Amino acid sequence: MTGIIRSCSLTPSNAAQIGSLLGFKTAPLVWARKCKRDPAPRPTCLVLLPCCSRMSSLQTARMENYKQFLVVFTLALALGFVAIAVALTWVLHFREGLGWDGGAAEFNWHPLLMVIGFIFLQGVAIVVYRLPWTWRCSKQMMKLIHAGLNVLAFILAVISVVAVFDFHNAKNIPNMYSLHSWIGLATVILYPTQIVMGIAVYLIPATPVYVRAALMPVHIYSGLFIFTSVIATALMGITEKLIFSLKSPAYKESPPEAVLVNVLGLLIAAFGGLVLWIATRPSWKRPREEITQGVSNNSSSPEGIKVGTAMTSRTEQESSLETRRRNGKAEESG
Repeated sequence: MTGIIRSCSLTPSNAAQIGSLLGFKTAPLVWARKCKRDPAPRPTCLVLLPCCSRMSSLQTARMENYKQFLVVFTLALALGFVAIAVALTWVLHFREGLGWDGGAAEFNWHPLLMVIGFIFLQGVAIVVYRLPWTWRCSKQMMKLIHAGLNVLAFILAVISVVAVFDFHNAKNIPNMYSLHSWIGLATVILYPTQIVMGIAVYLIPATPVYVRAALMPVHIYSGLFIFTSVIATALMGITEKLIFSLKSPAYKESPPEAVLVNVLGLLIAAFGGLVLWIATRPSWKRPREEITQGVSNNSSSPEGIKVGTAMTSRTEQESSLETRRRNGKAEESG
């Protein structure tokens, strides 16, 4: 096995780790000899143009995954922004506009802020860990961004709920009688619970690693469950609003407002589906912390970036089950 050596300021320990991830079973000294380089502990080599026959295929696969991610993520963002624009058009053009006087204009904050906060911002918060250009950021920084987006989404949701209750009370309309309101209130209650538990378990350093690892599946599932419930509740809510509001012409006659809001529902559903797809694709998962640090902190050259790409692909797609059990859970929960 021979290789083209490129300087990327990696130490032998890092090189040995990368060699292990790429399938080299030999000790660091033997591996270095095979690569025809002195294994002395100084900033040294890394292989990797064709030192391994798997290299080009791993890079190609990772590049394809990256392109696919960009396409899906860009489409999700576009759908989210268009949904916000459609919601704004609905309340400003077809409804009474926006205000805070207990009238219909105050109610209109409800659908608009729900689309912006509970749907769009929550969706971005869910997938923010999977943005490849954030993998050089520390895990702690990404946790703060994730928590901040969720807190902002919750604040907007609370404002929108207050607007609904103010409007109903001013017009003597009963509160909390529809399925939309029941599920909606349940999600508004569950959401801060999820945020508080996430902060307590994953942002406070004193939390034991085994606790983080044990609760991670629950945290992920509950987050996706809440997001899916929000999407379903929003679709029920806009349908309910059209049925109550459109009288002449009625909803069943498909006036322009009904068509516009139906399109809004399609946009919301499509955005939610793409977010769930991004969040559940194993190959788009953030790599373990020690790998991103070992490459991105020590490598600034294009070759180093290629190495990081190969390492991520190898780690995510070809690591053994034993390695995943030993290291994966602890690192992901950190």
